[in-house]
Amino acid sequence: MAVRSEKKSSNFIVQGGILATAGIVTRLIGMIYRIPVTNIIGDKGNGYYASAYYVYNIMLLISSYSLPLAVSKVVSARLSKNQYHNAVRVFRGGLMFAAMTGGAACLAVFFGADFFARFLNEPLSAIALRIFAPTLLVVAVMGVFRGYFQGMGTMVPTAFSQIIEQIVNAVISIIAAKALFDYGRKVSALLRNEDLAPAYGAAGSTLGTSIGAFMALLFLVVLFLFLSSRIRRRFDNDNSRYVESYGAVFRIILLTVFPVVLSTAIYNINDILDNYIFNHYMTVNGLGAEKTAIWGIYTGKAKLLLNVPIALSNAMSASTVPALASCIAADNMRGARRKVSVAMRFTMIISFPCAVGLLVLAEPIVSILFKGDPAMAAALIRSAAVTVIFYSLSTLTNGMLQGIGRMVVPVINAVISLILHITVLVFLMSKFKMGIYAVVISTIVFSLSMSILNGYGLKLCLKYRQEYIATFAIPLASSLVMGVVIFVLDKLLNTVLGNLVTTLLSILLGTVVYFICILRFGGVREEEIYEVPLGGKIVRVAKRLNLL
Repeated sequence: MAVRSEKKSSNFIVQGGILATAGIVTRLIGMIYRIPVTNIIGDKGNGYYASAYYVYNIMLLISSYSLPLAVSKVVSARLSKNQYHNAVRVFRGGLMFAAMTGGAACLAVFFGADFFARFLNEPLSAIALRIFAPTLLVVAVMGVFRGYFQGMGTMVPTAFSQIIEQIVNAVISIIAAKALFDYGRKVSALLRNEDLAPAYGAAGSTLGTSIGAFMALLFLVVLFLFLSSRIRRRFDNDNSRYVESYGAVFRIILLTVFPVVLSTAIYNINDILDNYIFNHYMTVNGLGAEKTAIWGIYTGKAKLLLNVPIALSNAMSASTVPALASCIAADNMRGARRKVSVAMRFTMIISFPCAVGLLVLAEPIVSILFKGDPAMAAALIRSAAVTVIFYSLSTLTNGMLQGIGRMVVPVINAVISLILHITVLVFLMSKFKMGIYAVVISTIVFSLSMSILNGYGLKLCLKYRQEYIATFAIPLASSLVMGVVIFVLDKLLNTVLGNLVTTLLSILLGTVVYFICILRFGGVREEEIYEVPLGGKIVRVAKRLNLL
């Protein structure tokens, strides 16, 4: 019984489910706390925050974003061969690597904040950017701890640290945003610059990110020290023929990190390029005064909601990488293909209904969560809802390709997609003056291109054949049925019960309808349900309702 339990806990879908649950919880916390922050600092403050965050995010990608993935992959490969000493050497080498890259990024952002802010044509975002700087070092070191635990086959430490990080982030961000916004008002009155209040408010909201990351790191360090004696006991079964030098560890990490950094940086650099191109053409077209607020609506409201379901693909990707690395190390291609198939289907089963739900309920959700006119944010969500599916798919396939050792493939695909993205964006902004909707359309092009190219790459590398009916057609059909139900329900009950109650009932009933459709249409098999968290209870309920 204990052996069975251990096997079940190491299952990558269960671990992915744990991390996905934590990811969704943290995204929900992030969405919830951004609501009062947005209402405090306003759309313009969100615009300043977004500009600072893009620079921070790019520096994070370059310095340490791929460290958890790289460390988990290398550690997992060592542990699959019972090389426990070498796994620890990878961990220690990763810490040294993180200190160097994270420290360099921290200094570059702190002293180069004004340069980066001027580049984006948002000079006041430099205030927030300087507060972001120390977080780069903290997150780099934290990434190594998370990667080490993930490589050992457990996502629980990462999941708990993410929740701790986000809770602290939420509390501090709200308090600091209010305090610094009020301070900015006083400075604005003295200097006669009304933009200083939202700029200082944006800086306050970044303070929570720094303190939250530090508290999460502290949790991981304490947990590691607590478990260190258990880890050392494994050394008795070590099969290492030699202990790798730190120079060798550095080379392995660099060879693993570099292509991941390239693909991830290219994959995410479109945000900062979008911001730059959008600001440039809006200013050229005489809309410079409006650009910051419009960008704030797009990033602080529309993208905030759209990014919540994408947390699942990030989590599934993180759990798939070490699982695939172990399969490849054991030359188990059949097992690798099965893991790809199951992860793809479970990700699409979640992504499709989320996209349709946001499409149908965009305006009532925005009006419940945010102050002001919901029209623009709702229209942007409806226009970009399909990116939930494409980004979930492309993020997952990126991780899969990296997990099977095809590091260069996502880089090439990202370059091709980025060129298409920028070409479409510049064309729509310059020729048709489509404003923020040009950004939405070009983002759809980018995510769709990545999904197609990565899918083709997996097909070639693994000789993998996608189950299109089970993976795409059934979730789509189930989501459309759900969409019709919640649309009708929203129209019938809104005037009677009010927006909040109607929206909550629509989401609840829509979830039930979708669950029934997925089971009745055969979108998931009984044995696969057992592999997700609470799978046994789900099966029992489904059988009582004659759905299985």
